[in-house]
Amino acid sequence: MNVRVLWFVLALGLLVPAAAQAPVTVHDVGLSTPESVLYVPSADVYLVSNIAGAPLDKDGNGFIARMAPDGSILELKWIDGTAPGVALDAPKGMAVADGVLYVADITALRMFDASSGAPLGSVEVPGSTFLNDVAAGADGSVYVTDSGLDAQFQPTGTDAIYRYAGGQLEPVIGGPELDHPNGVTVLPSGALLVVPYGGSKAMYEVEGGSIVRSRLLPVGQLDGVVLLPGGDVLVSSWGASAVVRVSLDGSAVTVASDAPAPADIGYDSSRHQLLIPLFNDDAVRIVPLG
Repeated sequence: MNVRVLWFVLALGLLVPAAAQAPVTVHDVGLSTPESVLYVPSADVYLVSNIAGAPLDKDGNGFIARMAPDGSILELKWIDGTAPGVALDAPKGMAVADGVLYVADITALRMFDASSGAPLGSVEVPGSTFLNDVAAGADGSVYVTDSGLDAQFQPTGTDAIYRYAGGQLEPVIGGPELDHPNGVTVLPSGALLVVPYGGSKAMYEVEGGSIVRSRLLPVGQLDGVVLLPGGDVLVSSWGASAVVRVSLDGSAVTVASDAPAPADIGYDSSRHQLLIPLFNDDAVRIVPLG
C-alpha cells in the first residue's frame, strides 16, 4: 500500500486496529485445585500452587507447577509434597523475596529456593488455622494472612496478619475486624492492602498495627489482590465470579467475568496479563488487559 492510498484509507476511517488478544483458559493439564498464580519476572515463568484436595487437609500431596506464559506446563510437580524431604500439604498464596519462594500452607510458612525449588525449611505460625496469602515488602519482609476459618469455612477467631523477617515471626494485627483477611499486597508506602473473604465488601489498609483506611467495593467474598503500575489494583471476587479493577478515584470496573471461584490472582508485568486460578475447575485463565 503506497503512502497516498494509506492516507486515503486512514481519512475514511477504514483502517481497523488489530483485535485484542482473547483470554486463554488452561485446563486438562493436571492442575488440581489451583489456589494461587505468581509471576516470577527473573525466570519469566508462572508458578501455580495446587492444593490437590481439601484446603485444610495435611495430606502431604500439595504441589507447585511451573507454567510458561503461553499456558504450556513446563513442569507439573516442580515442587512435590510427595517427594522425599519436601513438606507441602495444601499450598495457597506465594511470594518471592531475596531469592526465596514463600508459600502459605495451612499453619506453616514454607520456604523454597526460588530458582531450583529446593526446600529451605518452614516456620510454624502458632495458633493459626488457615494461612492464605503471602506478600513481600521492598525490605525483604514477608507478610502472611490467617483467614481464621475451619474446614467448613466457619470462623475460628484466629483472623490475623503476621510478619516474617530476619528469621523472626511476629503478629502485625489480629481480631474479628479483619473480617477473614485473604489477599494481601504491600503498597509503596509500606502499608498493607488487604481484601477479606468475609461479608464487608471492603478492602482496607493496615499500617502501624491498625486499620487506617477502607474502601467499599461493589463485590464481596474477596480473595486475591494485585497492585498495578500506577496505583490501580485488581481484586478477585467469589461472590461475583469476577475480577475487578479498582482505580485511584475509587471506581471499579469488571475486567474478567464468568470466572467462578477466582482465587489468588497474579499479574504478568511483562505482558500486562491477569492470571486467574479457577479453584473449582482445575484451570488457570490468562486474560490480556490491553
